[in-house]
Amino acid sequence: MRMLTDGLVMSLDTLGDGVRVSVKDLIDMVGIPTTAGSFAVARMAVPAERDAACLTGVRAADARIVGRTAMHELAYGISGINAWQGTPTNPLDASRVPGGSSSGAAVSVATGVADVALGSDTGGSVRIPAACCGVAGLKTTWGRIPLDGVWPLAPSLDTIGPLARDVAGLVLGMQLLEPGFTPIDRSVRIGRLPVAAHPDIDAAITRALGGLDVVAVPDLLDGWATATPAGGVLLGAEAWQQHGALVTAAGDAIGPDVLARFHAGEVATAAEVEAAGRVRDRWRAELADAFTRFDVLALPTLADEPAPLEDLQRLYASRLTLPVNLAGLPAVSLPVPRNAALPASLQLVGPAGSEELLLGLAAAIEASLR
Repeated sequence: MRMLTDGLVMSLDTLGDGVRVSVKDLIDMVGIPTTAGSFAVARMAVPAERDAACLTGVRAADARIVGRTAMHELAYGISGINAWQGTPTNPLDASRVPGGSSSGAAVSVATGVADVALGSDTGGSVRIPAACCGVAGLKTTWGRIPLDGVWPLAPSLDTIGPLARDVAGLVLGMQLLEPGFTPIDRSVRIGRLPVAAHPDIDAAITRALGGLDVVAVPDLLDGWATATPAGGVLLGAEAWQQHGALVTAAGDAIGPDVLARFHAGEVATAAEVEAAGRVRDRWRAELADAFTRFDVLALPTLADEPAPLEDLQRLYASRLTLPVNLAGLPAVSLPVPRNAALPASLQLVGPAGSEELLLGLAAAIEASLR
């Protein structure tokens, strides 16, 4: 296995005098094959005829694209481990996962190779690697950033978003994705979702929110708990619908972990998918009610510190991201210090279209922690 210390699988260093940008290997770039981190795709991929729509602002800003970043195969995993493409080295601790699926994106900004990385988030794939690598990441509102030219996993959940070392980098990333983007700086009322987390993680989140208007919202816990499995059912069913033919034809050319997830989606019944859809509808209604009381919801991104490479079950047990995708809402992950070598990650969730507010609040919290 190749260990990618900078997160790049292809160095490009394109012409441009502006911000340095890395691009996840599921976003089409003209003249370059898109492999989605998979040998099964790479062996039949051809150079893209045009850029993905989300690169329009990057090109217009004369940004310097430094390379294509590694990813969890077919974007279907959160560890970032990829035997074919290589697993990027977590810059905080090489014995731990970099997170996925936007693993190389997080590493590329954490190591200073890029100022902004463009990644995708279907179930946490921007926020989880940001949390694992100690950087910031933004999952955008579903549908806000166009997905034309982006390899799909589950279209009703897929989003594009930036990663960067800090909030200013996320703002810059959003300005590349959406020229004219401007964060909003105002006071907000924060609802704290009291999810189960490691005591040290929980304490770090409490300190980061110190001095702000924060109220616990335990009434959302039942909805949060049911949203995760429902999101998994819908993600799996859509992923199989999108790529079942590829998976069947590729067989062992796809990694066993990803293959198992696809086959779980294959056997999802219509009744299970319908039931998951009802959970999604109830969850969205619950959140709509919560956002009449609060401007933002706060919780950790991961309930525990990044898992060791050999203990992936610990990572899956600690993720706190999929319910946000099920609701289609934006969320920012921000590293916050804790009483340990590795930082915690604060996740701020807002109503649809509230990225400006979330980044304004994240910037204020970041400044208070300096």
